Amino acid sequence: MNGIDEKSVEQAFSLARERYAEIGIDVEEAIARLGGLSLSLPCWQGDDGIGFENSGAPRGGGIMATGNYPGRARNADELRKDYETAFSVIPGRHRANLHSIYAETSGKVDRDRLEPAHFARWMDWAKERKIGLDFNPTFYSHPLATDGFTLSHPDRAVRGFWIEHALRCRTIGEAMGRALSDVSVTNIWIPDGFKDSPVGRAEFRRRLAESLDTIIAEKKDPRFFRESVEAKLFGLGSESCVVGSHEFYLGYAQKNRLLLCLDLGHFHPTEQVYDKISSVLMFNEEILLHVSRPVRWDSDHVVTMDGELENLALEIVRGGFGNRVRVGLDYFDASINRIAAWVIGARNVQKAFLRAYLEPSAELKSREERGDYTWRLAWLEEAKSLPWQAVWDRFCLQSGVPVGVAWLDRVRDYETKVQAARVEP
Repeated sequence: MNGIDEKSVEQAFSLARERYAEIGIDVEEAIARLGGLSLSLPCWQGDDGIGFENSGAPRGGGIMATGNYPGRARNADELRKDYETAFSVIPGRHRANLHSIYAETSGKVDRDRLEPAHFARWMDWAKERKIGLDFNPTFYSHPLATDGFTLSHPDRAVRGFWIEHALRCRTIGEAMGRALSDVSVTNIWIPDGFKDSPVGRAEFRRRLAESLDTIIAEKKDPRFFRESVEAKLFGLGSESCVVGSHEFYLGYAQKNRLLLCLDLGHFHPTEQVYDKISSVLMFNEEILLHVSRPVRWDSDHVVTMDGELENLALEIVRGGFGNRVRVGLDYFDASINRIAAWVIGARNVQKAFLRAYLEPSAELKSREERGDYTWRLAWLEEAKSLPWQAVWDRFCLQSGVPVGVAWLDRVRDYETKVQAARVEP
């Protein structure tokens, strides 16, 4: 397989299986659990968050990809082909996460008139490939969002436009779930906030709550549809106050039994998102994670295998929260090959979860309960050097995807034959 000796992969796996068995870990079970982990990959990584709407409005809301690497997807067909290439080298079965501006309308339908039919080709594509779809209304890069306010806007007409947009996106999200016999998560994030210190925070938050109440009033079938709300610490143009703060959405999600979306880049750099998970799930049924890698703050870099990612996976696995946490990626990097960015991030998230599945957490918890913190620390450190990589290679092999970095050959070939032919506007 692309120059990888399958026999050596099997030999290394056999030794790793024996090593893990010595500490009571069944690697086959860990592999099975990893195979059931479905990640939602963001469409905006494929085209720099531009979409296919052509609204004529300046890009805004703090959404900006940096870099000018050639090969950006310019239409839905190109984006779907790029997705397929990424999925072909990521083990397991995953999902595509769409924003409303990726509708196929030829730029002739405004956001308050979107319908499921405008995503019919996306649904047909997902059904054919047996993948799920998630969805997001788009509250930025539009003439009615240029002043930085949408659902909390003082102007009732502007507010009404965005409420209607959100209502239609709920209908689209549910339609996606029904078409695919799956649960589609529709996530609400808005850019509303102030560059300088406001005096009317309460009024803006009251309007936001009222808008959300109107949006979620109609119940949707939970077999096909769930919705989440996403906070942010600050953004470009909202440095002094974000209307939809963490505390606002935490309370709103608990009150209305919505998913709370925790984005790793939407908190203070000293906050640790993994530490919030067990607290939030004490009172919320489910959460949505947007896994990103903030540098300084919310710069949405490609996810790497860093301490924050490792601890995130460990917290979910140790707490037994796997069926209550939906995992999506959220970044957009235009400085490198965009498909490679998808692949690197997704495979790193999978590796982090595999390492968590291979941890002797039951024994660690038992020792912790008995106050044996010396044993706990010794084994936490020992676990870091156990042969998890051999298990990962075996997982890739049995999933029919390239082992190691051999996947890059396939992406480079696609770049040469397909992406290089795209003429940037």
